[in-house]
Amino acid sequence: MTLSAHDTIGAQAREETAGSEAARGGAAGSETAASKSAGSQVTSSELLTVHSARALAGRNVVFAGHGLPTLAVSLAQHTVAPDVEIVYESGVTGARPPVMPRSISDSILVPGAASVMPMTHLFNYVLQGQRIDVGFLGAAQVDRYGNLNSTLIGEDWEHPDSRLPGSGGAIEAMAGAAEIFLVMRRHTPRTFVESLDFVTSPGPKKAAEAKAGAMPAGAGVTHVITDLGIMTRFARDEELTLTAVHPGVDPAEVVRQTGWNLKVSPGIETTQPPTPSELALLRETLDPTRIYLR
Repeated sequence: MTLSAHDTIGAQAREETAGSEAARGGAAGSETAASKSAGSQVTSSELLTVHSARALAGRNVVFAGHGLPTLAVSLAQHTVAPDVEIVYESGVTGARPPVMPRSISDSILVPGAASVMPMTHLFNYVLQGQRIDVGFLGAAQVDRYGNLNSTLIGEDWEHPDSRLPGSGGAIEAMAGAAEIFLVMRRHTPRTFVESLDFVTSPGPKKAAEAKAGAMPAGAGVTHVITDLGIMTRFARDEELTLTAVHPGVDPAEVVRQTGWNLKVSPGIETTQPPTPSELALLRETLDPTRIYLR
C-alpha cells in the first residue's frame, strides 16, 4: 500500500505528539549523527532527554507532559535541579516517585508527593494561577513563533488525514506557565512547518493577533530541543533561532530540515555530549526497562 504525504505526516505526528504511545517508541532507538558522535551507544532518545534535563537548571516548578518530558524532569531532579517540583496534569504536585511512572496518571506518583488534587483545582489554581516556571511539552507540529499543533494533520476538520490526541493540558500550560520547553523527536519540514494544520496551543504573538480572549501570561515557547540541535526564542514577538547543534550536525542541514527560513545565531554553539554519569542514571536508575528510552 502506498502512503500519501499526509498519511506519512500523520503517522509521524502520532509518534511526536505528547501523550501518544507511539511517541515513546518509534525513533527512540535510532541514532542521529549527533548521537553517533557522542558515542555509538547513545540513542536519540537519550540525547534528547539529557539536553532537555540540562535546560531545567535553575527552574523550580515544572509542569511535565507525557513521554520524554517526564523522563527529562526526573533526570533533572538527579542532576542539575535536585529541588525542582514536578507537577502532573493528573493532579499530583511535588512528585518524587520511587520508580519511573509509566504515565502522568500512574499511581506510583502519589506516594511521597506534596499533594494530590482534582484536575479542576490544578488547572484553575496552579496553571491559571501562574505558579509554573516551565511547561515541558511535545507536539506534532510547531511553527516559527512556537505555536503548537497536537490536534490533527490535514486541512479538513471533519475528515483530517490524521486525528491526534489533542491539547490535553498543553493549551493551559501555554497560557499560564512562565515559559514552555518543547522536545521534538524528529526535526523535519513536516514537524517544523511554515503554517500549522491546526493551532492547538497559540503562543503570545498568535493570541494577540486574535484580539479576543485571555492572553498567555508567559513568554510561550522559549526552548526547542530536537535530534539536530536547540532553538531559542528570546522575546514574545521573535522567531525561533538556531542557537546550538549537536556534535556532527551541520547548521545548514538544520535549516534544510525546517519548513521556514530558520534564523541561525552568529554565535551558534555545539552541545556537549551526554556524560557517562548521565547515561548511567538514565539506563540503570531511572529507566532500566526502557519505558521511554525504547
